[in-house]
Amino acid sequence: MVRGVRSRGGWWLAAIIAGASLVLPVAHAQEWPTKPVRLVIPFAPGGATDIIGRLVGQKLGDRLGQPVVIDNRPGAATTIGNAAVAKAVPDGYTLLFAPTPFVITQALYPSLPYDADKEFAPVSLLAVSPFILVVNAALPVKNVAELVALARAKPGTLTFCSAGSGSVPHLAGELFKLNAKIDIVHVPYKGGGPAITDLIGGQVNMMFATPIEVMAHVNSGKLRVLATTASKRLPSLPDVPTMQESGVPQFDVYAFFGTLAPAGTPKPIVDRLAGDLAQVMKDPEVLQRFAEQSAEPRVLGPEAFTAFLKSERAKWADVVKRSGAKVD
Repeated sequence: MVRGVRSRGGWWLAAIIAGASLVLPVAHAQEWPTKPVRLVIPFAPGGATDIIGRLVGQKLGDRLGQPVVIDNRPGAATTIGNAAVAKAVPDGYTLLFAPTPFVITQALYPSLPYDADKEFAPVSLLAVSPFILVVNAALPVKNVAELVALARAKPGTLTFCSAGSGSVPHLAGELFKLNAKIDIVHVPYKGGGPAITDLIGGQVNMMFATPIEVMAHVNSGKLRVLATTASKRLPSLPDVPTMQESGVPQFDVYAFFGTLAPAGTPKPIVDRLAGDLAQVMKDPEVLQRFAEQSAEPRVLGPEAFTAFLKSERAKWADVVKRSGAKVD
């Protein structure tokens, strides 16, 4: 008889514990945040990603009522910073400011120190940034059709540069080669600055770059812009055609900026962050700064951002596979 009573008591105790385990994440989310939030930026301070990441962090902190502390973790094509977030405690106090290499590295690297599918919780896509194709002004071409004709007449002699193997401009060049059926040679640099310097000097012939990086040199006559990689013309460059308008099919290339949290972060916190970031992206100062970096707002919540990441990963994996691109 006593044994039966103890059994019933054990059942009730188990039910109470189970109910409490369901309530705790919600209660935790209601209390969050009670301390500063860390935003990992997987690039060194001072670059475009760092600049806009810091502004987003500042504005997010204003909405959360807690500081957002920037933690720069550069190296290995963003994988060092990504790994730091993947292994962090999933309590809402660590976030990743994720640029496009987050998906490119999944295709380029044979192994990563994290499982990108299982160790991250997508929070929000914030913006996308298209590129423009520029050539050295001495190259005798006025448009993409003439560039393609020249490349076909001199296979393996024209060069395109980038800030490094595995960067978006590198793979944009590989996609150009594939879709235009031309043979041009990739020349990787350790950063965009040295690449642009050699492009201006004529050591390399062309580059996919953000407008903010090169428009001053276009305006000075040192470089010539031929096309944008966006699916439609840029409002800031209405006379510049798209790559698709220029005869290169299936060419829609851009960098993106988003935020992720470690997998297991409570859904109420993820949803709160997504909502606050959506409001941040309406802030006039944020919009102006993104515009200065040639980035346009494109806000997606957790579910839509998850689908977006899957689509982007498939796109770049296909480019890597077809081109044979590798990390030097």
